[in-house]
Amino acid sequence: MSGVSLYDGVPSACVSKVELRVSCKALLDRDTLNKSDPCVILMVQAQGQWTEVSLDRTEVIKSNLHPVFAKVFMLDYYFEEVQKLRFEVYDIHGTHSIGTRDDDFLGGVECTLGQIVAQKKMVKPLLLKYGKYAGKSTITVHAEEISGNNGYVELSFCAKKLDDKDLFSKSDPFLEIYRINDDETEQLVHRTTVIKNNLNPVWEPFKVSLISLCSCDEDRKLKCLVWDYDSRGKHDFIGEFYTSFRELQKIGTGSKVTWDCINPKYKLKKKNYKNSGVVILSDLKLHRVYSFLDYIMGGCQIHFTVAIDFTASNGDPRNSCSLHYINPYQPNEYLKALIAVGEICQDYDSDKRFSALGFGARIPPNYEVSHDFAINFNPEDDECEEIQGVVEAYQNCLPKIQLYGPTNVAPIINRIAKLSAGEETIKDASRYHILLILTDGVVTDMADTREAIVRASYQPLSIIIVGVGNADFTDMQILDGDDGVLRSPKGEPALRDIVQFVPFRDFKTASPAALAKCVLAEVPKQVVEYYSHRAISPMCPVMDSPNSVANTPE
Repeated sequence: MSGVSLYDGVPSACVSKVELRVSCKALLDRDTLNKSDPCVILMVQAQGQWTEVSLDRTEVIKSNLHPVFAKVFMLDYYFEEVQKLRFEVYDIHGTHSIGTRDDDFLGGVECTLGQIVAQKKMVKPLLLKYGKYAGKSTITVHAEEISGNNGYVELSFCAKKLDDKDLFSKSDPFLEIYRINDDETEQLVHRTTVIKNNLNPVWEPFKVSLISLCSCDEDRKLKCLVWDYDSRGKHDFIGEFYTSFRELQKIGTGSKVTWDCINPKYKLKKKNYKNSGVVILSDLKLHRVYSFLDYIMGGCQIHFTVAIDFTASNGDPRNSCSLHYINPYQPNEYLKALIAVGEICQDYDSDKRFSALGFGARIPPNYEVSHDFAINFNPEDDECEEIQGVVEAYQNCLPKIQLYGPTNVAPIINRIAKLSAGEETIKDASRYHILLILTDGVVTDMADTREAIVRASYQPLSIIIVGVGNADFTDMQILDGDDGVLRSPKGEPALRDIVQFVPFRDFKTASPAALAKCVLAEVPKQVVEYYSHRAISPMCPVMDSPNSVANTPE
């Protein structure tokens, strides 16, 4: 039996993740001398084909027809998708990989992740090939959502003077931790490695999410069992003890956290029985994984800036064919994009004032070309009251300017990045910037724009670019780092992917909400990535309920 790491990493702070735990009952016995040695693999369906999830198979449990697996499958969950899954149970022979013979296959089941999540606990009969029932065999899958709000804990246990269960050598102890659920059922949380021939084992540290350990309830009871490992699966019971996450945390106050490992049978039979050893918590590290909402609810303001393309390629605003034409009955594409994105962003800015800038036009009074001007023509205060104020400033601006060119956006990116950099010195999560650039064509200053974006990737800033009109925007895709890391002309990589580019024409027949959802989808992740990289916690983390885990930052 090898050690199984339940939680090999920190859950993403922005993607919904689901942990799946698997157990089986009444498996078919394929072995003639011993019971089956079951293992479960997880497969997902992509484009109609079943493929095994990389490295996602459980450990092998020796000689057991009712296995409870320690391995946790962690999957991204998307409400809007049908995610088909298939669990297959095999009898593993020796150290060989999963066999292809029919008699190695103990049964399988197909379902969707949505079905598991909806039921939280799904029990299904295992089926052999051609839909035949595998006797009375069943598989149970428990689902738990891992939200960005949850942290994880790293625990280190050791033991002293454990009972010796072996005749010719010392015990080979391992520790199991179970969470006691509200319905008094027990859920395996972690199974440690086996320490061979040692009555004073020091088990390897392990990580587990707080929701897995105690459902974020500090007082939830935890049952801990110590076993002497047996290669045939007939492990000898050494002892048990009960604890809670609240008790575990006493180690942080300098208190020594130890438990008597009790064998109830020995306690009843032996008059002077004290324990079967002592288990010690030697270290506990509590890590907090903050989410986008942690920062927003902690007081982080999202400052929204819009930059509008006023180059001549848009067409004369007085002409109905112009992209800037103001139709009293139908907003143009610039206004549709501005309103769709701005109305969402304004909910995260308490003063509801937004910067509105323009580029590529000749502006009064001297009608010189500017690539960075306030569309309200007030260089001292470029902000407008709410999104409606931005709309009005845009409409009032059009008759006063001359559309010109070229399409240079680097000056505005540098301006907002400089503004963000000034606030960076405060070193708290108080303000994050979103720059929405609306343009009708490929930028002319591509090299300078790449340089500006790479510099801006170090600041609390996200950039959304919406291509308006029917131009060929192929070259604009280079600015969106989805296909690789954006680099400056000198080859310097961006620290973060901060740009999202979409052509508006892809959403012409869709609702404004669809455009907003697409262009803003990456912003929460970008916010968390920036503050995580800077090791900045939310200003005022939201207080948890009395029964939840304290918001202790890492």
